[in-house]
Amino acid sequence: MNWLLLGIAILSEVIATSALKSSEGFTRLWPSVIVIAGYTSAFYFLSLTLKSIPIGIAYAVWSGAGVALIAVIGWVMFGQKLDFAAGIGIGLIVAGVVVLNVFSGASSHS
Repeated sequence: MNWLLLGIAILSEVIATSALKSSEGFTRLWPSVIVIAGYTSAFYFLSLTLKSIPIGIAYAVWSGAGVALIAVIGWVMFGQKLDFAAGIGIGLIVAGVVVLNVFSGASSHS
């Protein structure tokens, strides 16, 4: 259940960050509302996961997955260019999250 909550936190953060560009510096109402609601939700659900998932692991997964997803969304939705090196970097981030969760004893899967 805690990993599901972390997933909700990640999704909320990705939605908020995606809307941040559309808010145009908080000058557009609805994208700005999405940003505020998304980040509020993200931190709330992240805080719930910290009851059982170590903070270093939770934050590494949250930020790593968020960075990778935002890079893909930037490419798909906003036409951001991703070259080969960017792809390798994103792959390394994803690999790091996998290593933490599959091979590290520091990760607590409860």
